[in-house]
Amino acid sequence: MDFLEAALAVLRDEGKPLHWTVVQDLALKRGYLDPFTQRGIRQGVIAALAQAATDGTVRKAGKGVYELV
Repeated sequence: MDFLEAALAVLRDEGKPLHWTVVQDLALKRGYLDPFTQRGIRQGVIAALAQAATDGTVRKAGKGVYELV
């Protein structure tokens, strides 16, 4: 699963706005992301959420907080 898919899956599962650190933590705990096979987890999650906000897939609900549109 790539960074965007993982972030969207977490946001979909939780159904509420989450800070990117929570998204990252839950994605790792649930096995959506693997730190042993994927490099730059932090940067990847941040970049994926920022791009999704630009594309309109998610919306910034506060500083570092994202929610599905």
